[in-house]
This record gives sequence, structure tokens and C-alpha cells, in this order.
Amino acid sequence: MNDTDLKIAIIDYQMSNLFSVKHACDYFGVDAEFTSDKDKILNADGAILPGVGAFSSAMKKLQSLDLVLPIRDFVEMGKPLMGICLGLQLLFTESKEFGNTTGMDIIPGTVVKFDKNANEERKIKVPHMGWSEVYQPSGNHNGGWENSPLCGVADKETMYFVHSYFVVPDDDTDILAKSNYEGIEFCSAIKKKNIFATQFHPEKSAKQGVEIYSNWFQSIKN
Repeated sequence: MNDTDLKIAIIDYQMSNLFSVKHACDYFGVDAEFTSDKDKILNADGAILPGVGAFSSAMKKLQSLDLVLPIRDFVEMGKPLMGICLGLQLLFTESKEFGNTTGMDIIPGTVVKFDKNANEERKIKVPHMGWSEVYQPSGNHNGGWENSPLCGVADKETMYFVHSYFVVPDDDTDILAKSNYEGIEFCSAIKKKNIFATQFHPEKSAKQGVEIYSNWFQSIKN
């Protein structure tokens, strides 16, 4: 299968700047389409769930467009799903944003906010916005990066983040990468079977980030 043969669904639930993701797909000659059509999503070779904004608003959009079950079905079919930023968080059981909001519950765990008072010397600026290192967790409990879309990414490479909340998986073995913001270590990427998702924006992380897309496309072809 060539890159041009891949059919990628960029899931459109009206809560994201989809064009930067589409540009990354176009760069590698991949046929990617914005869609909220459940049949197009289910028939795609792979799907990308991007997102920015509030967790509760995003879940309402997904529910109103009747996309929650198709996304779950897509994952159950064993097809590759890539989540980005809010798209990562929506895969989890619940978020503490504005009270408790139930997520898609595809990955067990919780979405929590950075504690502005975690640093005793000064208040932490939230959101976390800018470049931070991404590194492998101690123990390499997800098998390392070699067999993941982070293959070839240098340990402690910097990626671009914009977020106030981060995910806390129930199972540490789902964690593919971690990062640190103002002394708070958090999960910055997960890999669970056919799901790969990042808190950072690969498409905004220069060449090293865009190459993550290339690795993900290659994994679909294989």
C-alpha cells in the first residue's frame, strides 16, 4: 500500500483547527478527509481525532453528531486511531474540567488540571504553552519507542504543547512518553494496542513532530 492509497478520516466535531493536521497529511501525500460521517470514519484505513477547547463542550459535540459509538467501534475493529491534544483526553473515562464530565471511556483514566500552587515558590502559569521535552518513562514499560510512531525521535526531544489539563491513565503501561512542566511530571503520549495519542501537537512541532505522522502512516501500511 502506498501513502496515496491510504484513506485517513480526520474526525470533524467542530472543535479543532483541522487544517494543520490536514497539511501534515498532505505533506506525505496521504488522502485525508475532514468528516463527521460515521460510515466514512468506519471505512477509513486510519482516523485522527484532533481537538482544542473544553472537554465538556467536545463531548457534547461528539454526542450531538452521534460519533461516540462509531469511534469506539473503529477502535474495536482494530484500526489505527491517532488522538491529538484534546483528542487524547476525550479517549479517557472522565475529566475533572468544570466538575466531572464522562469521556468516551476507551482508555481507563482521568483528565486533571495542572495545579497552579504545585510550586511552593511561585504560582504556575496555566495553560502550559510552548516547547517541552518528551522522554521515555523509566522502565520502558510500553516497550520503548522503537515499535511506535515515536521511533527515531530522540529522547528528550522538544515538542509543542498548549493545554491546561493532562491525562492520568489507570494503567501505567499505557504511557508511551512523559514530560515535565514546572516540576509536574505528566503523561504526554500513550500507546494502547491500535491507539496512539499525544498531548503535544506533532504537526506544530517542526520536522521532528511531522515525522511522527510519517511513522504512523508507515505503521498503517504495514
